[in-house]
Order: sequence, then C-alpha cells, then structure tokens
Amino acid sequence: MARPLGPVRLKRTNPLTLLIGAVLCIFILYFLIAPATSDFSSARKSTAASHPLSPPTSPFRKTSSKGTQKPPPVTRYNLNNVTITKNPIENRENILVLTPMARFYQEYWDNLLRLSYPHELITLGFILPKNKEGNAATTALQEQIAKTQQHSAERNRFKSIIILRQDFDPPLASQDEGERHKLQNQKERRAAMSKARNSLLFSTLGPSTSWVLWLDADIIETPPTLIQDLASHDKPIIVPNCFQRYYDEEKKMENERPYDFNSWQDSPVAQELAAKMGPDDILLEGYADIATYRVLMAYMTTDDGEVHSEVDLDGVGGTALLVKADVHRDGAMFPPFAFYHLIETEGFAKMAKRLGWQSTGLPNYKVYHYNE
Repeated sequence: MARPLGPVRLKRTNPLTLLIGAVLCIFILYFLIAPATSDFSSARKSTAASHPLSPPTSPFRKTSSKGTQKPPPVTRYNLNNVTITKNPIENRENILVLTPMARFYQEYWDNLLRLSYPHELITLGFILPKNKEGNAATTALQEQIAKTQQHSAERNRFKSIIILRQDFDPPLASQDEGERHKLQNQKERRAAMSKARNSLLFSTLGPSTSWVLWLDADIIETPPTLIQDLASHDKPIIVPNCFQRYYDEEKKMENERPYDFNSWQDSPVAQELAAKMGPDDILLEGYADIATYRVLMAYMTTDDGEVHSEVDLDGVGGTALLVKADVHRDGAMFPPFAFYHLIETEGFAKMAKRLGWQSTGLPNYKVYHYNE
C-alpha cells in the first residue's frame, strides 16, 4: 500500500534573484515601447528624411510610430537650386560614391574613411552579387559600416549608406584577376557590370546629388583630397590614371605599372575596325589580339608632369570616375549592349558625348588598384 505524500515545501527564492528579474523585465519593456531616438547632430537632422519614401540619398531618421501613420509626403524639388561647382565643399554639395563590389578589401574601406571631403555630405551606394563571394563581401562590408556609423566619431560617419543585391546571376564563377580579364569573358562580364552599375545608379541618385564618384571596390589608394581635386577641374566627366603597385623581381624594388587601359583617345585604325564589325560586336582595349592603336592615357604619364594637366578622352575607365549628376540625369548610362561597338564605361563616354558632354583625363593624377 502506497504511503501518502507529505506536504511539499518549495525552496524560497533569493530576493536578489527576484530584484534582478524585475529590473530585466522593466528594461525589456522600456526597450520595446520607448520612442526611437537619434544620435544625429542638429546639422544632420536638418537634412534627414522623416519618411521611408523620401529620396534614397537622404539618411532616414526613424520617429515614434504611435498613433495613425501619416500619409506619404508630396515634396517638390527644384533641380535648378542644386549647385555643381568646382568648389563643392564651400557650396556644401552632396556626393554619391557608388561601388559595384564582388569582393571586400579592407584597404578599400580604410581609404574611403581617409577621404577628407566632409563625410556628412557623402552617400555611399553598393551593389553586390547573390553568390558565395557576394555573401562574404556583404557580411564584411556590413561589419565595417556598423563600426563606422555606430561606434566612430561623428565626423567619420557618412550621410547615408545603401546596399543593393543584384537580381541576376554573375556571369563568371570566379572573380580572380586572371579570369576577369580573359578576352573571351569580356563581353558577357562587362555587360553584367553595366547592368549592376545602372541598377545602382538608378536606385540611389537623389534630387540633391551634385556629383557621382564611381569608385571600384579594388581601388585601395587615392589622395585624401580625391573628390575636391577632381571637382576643381569643373568637368562633366573626369578620370584619374589608375596604376598598380608591385614588387619588381628584376630590379629588386617596389615599382608601379599602368592598370586601367579603358581611358583613351580614338584612332583611325580603331574606327576602321569598328566599321567592319557586326552590329553586336564590341571593340576592346588593352589586348594584343586587337591592335587599335588608340592613344592610351595609361602611357601618357610623366615623372615630372603637372598633376592637374588635362587631356580630352573618347573612352573612360570606371576604376575612379567623377561625373556631374546632370550627365546621368540627361540619360547617360552604361550600355550593356554594343553602343557604337563600345560597352560599359567606354560606351558611357560615347553616350555622354552624343549628349554633348566631353570626357577629360588626368594622366599624372594617380590612384592605385589592389594587386592580387
């Protein structure tokens, strides 16, 4: 026969445990219901967007969601009031820095932080592929963004940052430098690059943007004054000379070599080659198989040359390219198809010229590409 159970005695809870639990509950409730606050300075608050449908290049400042949400605002923008001058800092002109990114390089981000243009006037825009490398790059990029935007001094924080993911598959499985630059991969690769650039541009260009700086993700060294230096020329499209540092085994010393061959002046030979091509064929630069005899800005540099000397160009590279926003607003984009037998950035220069905008190069003003 089972014996009846005696009274059950519960162990008395420590009052300290109860106090800690109560404090945690109060903290959680406060976190959930407290109105959102912002660490924007008064200067940044004046330009921050108060509604999610505001222009993408304005930083969005969350407000309390209590009560009925207000309808989307109707806002008028007078683009005649947007200045685009050779003194962009003095005139507080907004810069949109756009980077198609397949891999994340810490040196790229560090160089970006060193730019001396006021960061509260800079909006960053990125587009990354939806593949394994793109996922890794996105994770690394978001870590650096959080570190900069949340934990660094306010002067280092950018006005706004936008991250897009491509809605199409990248054409190449590998982003290694050797694979990217194979001649047989160029048309498909650069068509995909054009689509990425256009998606990024059309999604981020706002009504207050004065300049667009295209900066490749593997540009790791530029002068800190890059933006104001290029803008000081007051050209609709301007490109510096892209080089690459390397160790010269023959001379046993550090050296540098030209990297971007897409900035050039056209030649009669190239024009004759293009005239014989089919409508969908493209003429590429920098390959021994296609001798165009164009004058390449990569080889115009001189050791004692004036840094700000200018040359007119018919084609431009996109490693570092400053464009007046009005050029893009006029419709100049990056053709993902053969446009006068040109594609991507070179096709952009041709399209811009057809719209009346001349491209300019700076042979002795150098930026540097990552060396794999």
